[in-house]
Order: sequence, then structure tokens, then C-alpha cells
Amino acid sequence: MTEPTPAEGVVSARSDADGIVIVRVFDAPRELVFKAWTEPERFATWFGEHGSSIPLETASMDPRPGGAWSAVMLHGPERMEIPFSGTFREVVEPAVVELVLEVAGEALQGPPEVMRAEFRDLDDGRTEMTFTQRGSLPADEYSRAMRGSLIFFDRLADHLTEELKARHDGD
Repeated sequence: MTEPTPAEGVVSARSDADGIVIVRVFDAPRELVFKAWTEPERFATWFGEHGSSIPLETASMDPRPGGAWSAVMLHGPERMEIPFSGTFREVVEPAVVELVLEVAGEALQGPPEVMRAEFRDLDDGRTEMTFTQRGSLPADEYSRAMRGSLIFFDRLADHLTEELKARHDGD
């Protein structure tokens, strides 16, 4: 008997004092979801909340263990700049991306913030992503970060849908 596969969208999401865990299904192949995490021109289209943007010229990625990444998010009507950066810890194409997250101007006490995305091929053109974020934020910050991540992943789903539609329209 095969295990039923979940529908597209959020399967589960939780946050606590230890971090965030979100499981989400995307209606896109695993390779494409992986590239959205590792290619700046794709990453810049979805990383951020509604109303925010990342100008492509501010995004860079060197997706290999020890490689650097950075992006400057323009947020809100005043277009406040929020610089993100860090390093990749693990990259296994097309299955895993793990990176350290640093936000300029924020001094974190304790272990670094680590985001990890694992991609499972559902064998029908869809991908299940398990996202975790752990580090040293307080529990209330993880709750806020989870709400933001859910928005980010809605934007990722939209990006993937648009990319697949463009590919289909180009055929």
C-alpha cells in the first residue's frame, strides 16, 4: 500500500522555543524548487513578504558548502533596506539546502540561525519541502518568523507556477 500524498499547500507548520518546522507541497518538480533556493534570479522573486522585493543586483549566491549568499530586501512603503547574508552549510542537489542566516545590525547571542530545506520528490511532478529554522531566537520571534516564512512560501509557490506556465507557453 502506498502512502497518500498531500495536496499542494501547507501540510503542517509549527514554532516553539526550538525553532520552526514547516512542511509544504509545491506543484513543481524537485529540481525547480531546489533552483529557487540556489539561483539569485529565482530567489529574489520569492524571498520576502508581500510588498517587499529584492533587486536582482543585490542578490548573490555561491551554493556550495562554505559559499556565501546575500540579498537586500526592500520592505514596506518606505522601502526600508534589510540586508540578509550568510553561508551555505550543506548543498545536495536537488535534495537539500542548508544555510546560515544573518541579518545585518542584529547581534545574536548563542548559536547561529540556520535554515534548512529538504526536498522530496512525490513522483507526480510535485515536491514536498520540509523547512526548519533553528538557532537562538526567542520563542515569540520564532512565531513571527514562521508567519513570515509561510508568506515567503506562498510567494515561492506563485513563482514556481509562473515559471512552469512560462515554460508551457513557450512549448
